[in-house]
Amino acid sequence: MTRTPHRAKPLADEPAWLRLRTRQLLLVAHLGREGHLGRAAAAMGISQPAATRLLQEMEDTLDCVLYERGARGMRPTTGGEVLLRYARQVLNDFGAARRELASLAAGLHGLLRVGSVPSALPPLLAPVLAEFKARHARVAVAIEVATSDVMLLQLGRGEVDLMLGRLLEGHHDDEYHALPVLDEPQVVVARGGHPVAAADPLTLRELARWPWVVQPPGSPQASRFTAMMREAGVHRRLDVTETASTVATTALLEASDMLAVMPAALAAHYARLGVLQVLPLALPLRVPDVHLVWRRARELSAPAAAFRDMVLAHRAAVAAAAAPAATARPSPSAAARS
Repeated sequence: MTRTPHRAKPLADEPAWLRLRTRQLLLVAHLGREGHLGRAAAAMGISQPAATRLLQEMEDTLDCVLYERGARGMRPTTGGEVLLRYARQVLNDFGAARRELASLAAGLHGLLRVGSVPSALPPLLAPVLAEFKARHARVAVAIEVATSDVMLLQLGRGEVDLMLGRLLEGHHDDEYHALPVLDEPQVVVARGGHPVAAADPLTLRELARWPWVVQPPGSPQASRFTAMMREAGVHRRLDVTETASTVATTALLEASDMLAVMPAALAAHYARLGVLQVLPLALPLRVPDVHLVWRRARELSAPAAAFRDMVLAHRAAVAAAAAPAATARPSPSAAARS
């Protein structure tokens, strides 16, 4: 008798989903945070033996060891790390669905959750959101402001729909859509009436004599700032205070003679408010453009898709308005000939 060759059955998700329970995913999430089965069980309001059974049943369902016991508690295996990531995503998605349902019940049409780096707020996020709310007044909007590394974590966990920031090392285009929407020339800022403004000539060597507020190591600006100073011949140790907070930076500048490097659009915003002044020095410092970023594997909600389209339309309008000015401006060689 001829035997039919064995064929591997395709992996079917439905049987596993029927056996998995939301309590098991919740346990994985708590274990990821606590690192200890007893504390995770207490956080859920169940006994430790019950938590042990939930974990064992889940490992049996997935045919995978998820956690290893150690002297310092429970440590996820490689498979456990994968499930932890997806458990958090499922729970965050469920929370987002509940918030969107609450918005609908309150007479609103959905929820938009946007993450942004601080520098994108005045020139981009604020005008686009003002237009968005004018068109979609019944959409609830939540804004998270943080650095790009924090925003990418929140985007990955589904806590924001889109972000205005930058892709960092370890995050790739095959996982994210990332479109440039805002370039960021950098300027030096100080409080109004700062004595350095009277320096003639104003150079980086002169500025190096003053204390600085700088971004923490690892930020797009930090390494470029250090390289800029070295290239200018400044090799002594600077008096620096590190913070990623724009609020902390502006407060320190207002209260002292500290200096800082800031995106030009953000600096212009604070200059209009009379908080800071921009020093007349062209900096040889460039940072990557701010991008509009969202996940490829997650379909955008209708409000998020509408916001994305409005950001891109705003960027196109700004570029179109700038193009005639650039064309009309004579080149240096043409000016010299005239």
